[in-house]
Amino acid sequence: MQHPQYFFRLALPILLVIAMAEAIWMLRHQLSYPWRQTGVTAIIALGQSASAALFGGGVTAALSWVWGHRLLTIPFDHAWTWLALFVGVEFCYYWFHRASHVCRWFWATHVVHHTPERMVLSGAIRLGWTSAISGAFGFYVPLVWLGFAPQAVFGVLAANLLYQYWLHTELVPTLGPLEWVFNTPSHHRVHHARNTEYLDANFGGVLIVFDRLFGTFVAENADNPCDYGLVKPIGSEHPLRIALGEWIAIGRDLRHPGSIRNALGYLFGAPGWSPDGSGQTTANIRAQSAVAKTASHRPIAIAAPVAHDAH
Repeated sequence: MQHPQYFFRLALPILLVIAMAEAIWMLRHQLSYPWRQTGVTAIIALGQSASAALFGGGVTAALSWVWGHRLLTIPFDHAWTWLALFVGVEFCYYWFHRASHVCRWFWATHVVHHTPERMVLSGAIRLGWTSAISGAFGFYVPLVWLGFAPQAVFGVLAANLLYQYWLHTELVPTLGPLEWVFNTPSHHRVHHARNTEYLDANFGGVLIVFDRLFGTFVAENADNPCDYGLVKPIGSEHPLRIALGEWIAIGRDLRHPGSIRNALGYLFGAPGWSPDGSGQTTANIRAQSAVAKTASHRPIAIAAPVAHDAH
């Protein structure tokens, strides 16, 4: 049984070649290309591959144990079985991805993917090193427990992740009716944007239907161009700082949390959570933006002229 990151490692050279083809196309059309960003991404991708090789065995063992205690054994002798697994993996991926934005424990790994400030294909392979340690695979445990073989779950998940590679570009425009069902570059540009209106949106993998169903869909607006990166930039291009910076910040917060409640908040609260509620969470950022917009549209009172008695 191979962890999905095994297939990612096999495809990595091909993905880098495709990224370079995008770079050449952009240069030939006199568009700037973020070479430094891509170089840092390549280093992080190699570190992620090493991490997956180191910890992937533990994930495989855990899912093998779940498989040994499954409810059913679902045979793959009909097309509907593969369709059901595809939808199941997409559903689990949606909730994993959404949790990775609203829970700091998972965000500490996922934040790595959101550090690029240019949207190019190479950004797809900038992934965190600690997904196995954080237990991200747990989101797919229900599928294995129900009776889908771990090999099949891993295979469909790998295909889902590979599909998402082409989403990381500004070169593909909106795609008409396909935008209603599938996750597209336009939808994923919104996902990577730090504009207040775009935060925490479009979590789907191949499909966008669960975002539409659960209220997390936001369409790209030509009047509001995407600004990529983190709301609070890391301020460093060092691969180790990018890969481990949020875990270090969590450790710093846990040194003197003040209470068990605070400790749990620092670990599992929304990114930006603070005990006094003033942190830069998505909810607070939106609330502050709404207040600012209300203030900017408030009419300015003009004092009436003072009447003077005639003498």
